[in-house]
Order: sequence, then structure tokens, then C-alpha cells
Amino acid sequence: MESGVLAAAGAELYWQTHGEGPAIVLAHGIGGNHAIWYRQLDALSRSNRVITFDHRGFGLSRDLDGRGRGAFVDDLAALFDHLGVDKAALVGQSMGAGTCIGFAHRAPERVAALAICDSLHGIAESAEVAAIMDAARARTGAMDQIKRVLGAGAPRELAALYRQIASFNAADRHSLPGRFEARAAAELGGKGFPILFLCGFDDILFPVEAMRCVQAEVPGSFLVEINDAGHSAFLEQPVQFNDTILSLLQMAGHVGTSGPAHSNAAGYVPVGGAA
Repeated sequence: MESGVLAAAGAELYWQTHGEGPAIVLAHGIGGNHAIWYRQLDALSRSNRVITFDHRGFGLSRDLDGRGRGAFVDDLAALFDHLGVDKAALVGQSMGAGTCIGFAHRAPERVAALAICDSLHGIAESAEVAAIMDAARARTGAMDQIKRVLGAGAPRELAALYRQIASFNAADRHSLPGRFEARAAAELGGKGFPILFLCGFDDILFPVEAMRCVQAEVPGSFLVEINDAGHSAFLEQPVQFNDTILSLLQMAGHVGTSGPAHSNAAGYVPVGGAA
């Protein structure tokens, strides 16, 4: 592992790299930071160089000029340059997907693949999607953060660990400044890289119905729904999540010489619960 702090415009950005090969960037959500990806690092770094980082205001990064989300895409571009990354697969979870989507619009030539995980940040909502999302926002706005981000079946120790990781963040969903530029879903398509939408079937923040509607608007994209997972599919069902990302990397031809690292886990249950 290598790590460091990048002095960016108005921020100090903490980063880590794991493994060698074609680059993958993991962009965390608002309750996380670089440490939240502990269930992905082993599988994804066997054949790839995995880059994790803290958005400004999270973990070990500092937001010195208070731009928050408004600077996230600039920060990711600076990190690419600092680490000498010409092209990477982007995996964005919740808030982090907004960063990755914005970067994909700005520099599509530097994107090998894009995974949008439990998120519609950075995507303009159609009337149909807005109706679903408005109802979800009304239901979840006053909820405790753990109930918002983990499915009902998540083990208690996972909830405790999530709280501990989040405790190192200076920003939270109430205090984070700035906003993502929202662009039509259809504008994501046709940029020359595969696009995956991935969601937990029981996500209450970004309901699967909304994800299905948006994915249908993005030419050439596809959707994977993970059973027994809420908003944090990457934590709640890491085997399915990791294998899906590894499949995306193979589809993009973005795998190192060590070859794919799939778990080959048997017995996945079709979405909806039927065996």
C-alpha cells in the first residue's frame, strides 16, 4: 500500500493505492471515507491498482476553502494527475457517484468504465423519477443515519463499524456545502465506456424503481440489483458487489495480467427472493 496527501486547490486530499495494474478509483458516500472500502480492497486489488481517497471534508482530507461538493470533480482530476493515472474505472457509491459522473462528463477519455452504485447524484430527475424520489426523501429525511444506509437485516456489528468510520468525517449530510451539476441521464451514454447501475433491492434512499427508470434512459447501460441489501450494497453483500465490479472490468478490458479475481460463489438468488 502507498498513501499520501495531495495539496489541491483549496484542499488537502488523502489517498491510498493498493495493488498493481489498470487503475480503479473508489469514491465513497457521505457516511464514509477511504476506510469504508475494506470489503473491496482484497478482491479488487489482485489484478488492478485500487485507488481510495477521502473527499474534502471527510476522513483525513481537509476542505480549506469550503467548496464541498462543488470542488469534488476538480479534486478527482487533480488526484488523477498527481498519481499519474491516464485512465481508470470509476466506482462511485451514493455521494461518490456524483463525483464520478461529473468527472465522466468532463473527461470521458480518461474513463474505462463507470459504476453508479445506489445513487442518482449528478443526474437530473425526470418527472417520473422525481415523484419516486420525493416520496423517498419524505419518508427518510428524519431517519437515523444507520436506518437510512443499511438494510434491516444488516448485522449490528456492521452498523457499529459504520458509525465509527463516519465519526472521522468533519462533514455530514446536514453540513456539507456545494452541489453537483445535474445533467440529463441520456447524456451519459455514448461516451465509449460501459456503464453499470448497481443497487441494493431494499435501498430506501434511492429506490430500485427510480434506478430502473434512470438506467433505461442511458443508452448502452445495464442494471444489477442485489438482494438482501439496502443503500450500502458494497458493505452488506460484498461478494455479489465485488463480482459485479470485476465483471464490469472484464467487459471493459481493464484487468491486469494476474487475471480476474471472481469468487465464483454459487447460489446467487434472483432479485425478488425466488430461488
